[in-house]
Amino acid sequence: MTGSNTVEDVLHRDDFDEQAEALMKEREARNAALRHIIDAWDEALLSGVHPEQMASAMLYAAISEMVGAHGEEKVAEMIASLPERIRHGEYTLYETCH
Repeated sequence: MTGSNTVEDVLHRDDFDEQAEALMKEREARNAALRHIIDAWDEALLSGVHPEQMASAMLYAAISEMVGAHGEEKVAEMIASLPERIRHGEYTLYETCH
């Protein structure tokens, strides 16, 4: 086996590089959005908004935006998977008290 690359090898590697770059940009955008939400959350708490009220308002806003972007059925399917994901700790940032 020689060290040469076929055109297909190079194209495949370029596709992979483009996909990896797109995923990194998406992750960076998601992290930036999360930082904005955390900043808004902190500001609301400092102004006296109760954390549960803030969470409820943010959920409403997020679900409404998702329905507008993807439609009711797609969002309903996504939300149907949430109970299991919650039970498996995907959204647990710290230990909760019940």
